Amino acid sequence: MPGPTEPSGLPEPAELPGPADEKVFRRGRRIAVDVGDARIGVASCDPDGLIATPVETVPAGGRSQTRLKAIVEEYDAIEVVVGLPRSLSGKEGPAAAKVRAYAGRLAGLVAPVGVRLVDERMTTVTAAQGLRASGRSSKKGRSVIDQAAAVVILQSALETERVSGRAPGESVEPTG
Repeated sequence: MPGPTEPSGLPEPAELPGPADEKVFRRGRRIAVDVGDARIGVASCDPDGLIATPVETVPAGGRSQTRLKAIVEEYDAIEVVVGLPRSLSGKEGPAAAKVRAYAGRLAGLVAPVGVRLVDERMTTVTAAQGLRASGRSSKKGRSVIDQAAAVVILQSALETERVSGRAPGESVEPTG
């Protein structure tokens, strides 16, 4: 047994990681949404945020937000993650403006559940490549691609939170 002056081999208390060093991952299901002009891909994750899985493809239009609200309630989601389309340079165009407006309306509908916008660059391409690699035709499965893109969006958001300890993307304020 080491004496009072002998090193114990344990780190000094100042070297131990404290609460400021801990990365906190919020437990709970999240829903991801890939908003398109014709269809909206939806994915969810398990309560521990380990894996994202496809849920369904919702037709875009008048009733889409009502269906998304029902999915949020059904899954008892703690958050909705909406993919924000940006160009490869990071700039936002007309599609991003549409998605921002859609996310604002959705935030008002699902409150108090939070809605966050996350970068979705290349998610549809990544999803289509994954489906092709698994032998699925992208022409036959456009709705499947939308769901797969939502899965990619959610997996990316989960990984971002796990690594940073902060919620991904930017919070959306509810609008009309």
